[in-house]
Amino acid sequence: MSGHSKWHNIQGRKNAQDAKRGKIFQKISHDLYTAAKAGGADPDSNASLRLVMEKAKAANMPKENVQRALDRATGAGGAKFEELTYEGYGPAGVAVLVEASTDNVNRTAGSVRNSFTHHGGSLGTSGSVSFQFDRRGYLAIDRSNFPDISEDQIMEDALEAGAEDIQVADAVFEIYTAPNDFQTVESALSEKGYEFDEAEVTMIAQNPMEDLPEDAQEKLDKMIDELEENDDVLAVYTTAD
Repeated sequence: MSGHSKWHNIQGRKNAQDAKRGKIFQKISHDLYTAAKAGGADPDSNASLRLVMEKAKAANMPKENVQRALDRATGAGGAKFEELTYEGYGPAGVAVLVEASTDNVNRTAGSVRNSFTHHGGSLGTSGSVSFQFDRRGYLAIDRSNFPDISEDQIMEDALEAGAEDIQVADAVFEIYTAPNDFQTVESALSEKGYEFDEAEVTMIAQNPMEDLPEDAQEKLDKMIDELEENDDVLAVYTTAD
């Protein structure tokens, strides 16, 4: 983990997407889905879901969008969705993972494949790129909200809660956990009064690729945009830094 900041990538994507309201809703829908899937659809007993619902409210996300994401996670209303992961390579050999939830596999597979080929990528077989990622719990704490908390204190609290790794930067504390320990660590730190700007179980590239050629970066960005605009797509992960 050392040397690589997920927060840097999050902020970069946020800055690029600020004007794209649909992208914001798509990210929140993904977070609602994953939080409800992991800890249930009751925000009173699921701190992760409560955080995401607060974000949805702040973004003025329509209530029907919120409910649709929760229904998809819980199977409410008789909806049957299958969770799928697509793997492949984008421009310049960047590894790409696409997580989806769909009620029509053929539709989703065709759409995802087209997004890859439209932008110089190629869809691969299961396991072709997933070995380049680690699934981790991730918590980000904005340091400006806790000016009196020292680095030693956050490290002690996080490790005591069960975290695996803590990275400290000028603007943020980044905490990584094993996937199965994510809820436990989040709850323990919440009880100590910490609030999170990001809280999710995500995929982290083991060896991020830096300084892609400009044309490859542009094609990759367009491919990611197209994938994220797909209603069936929950999340897109790449090895590009």
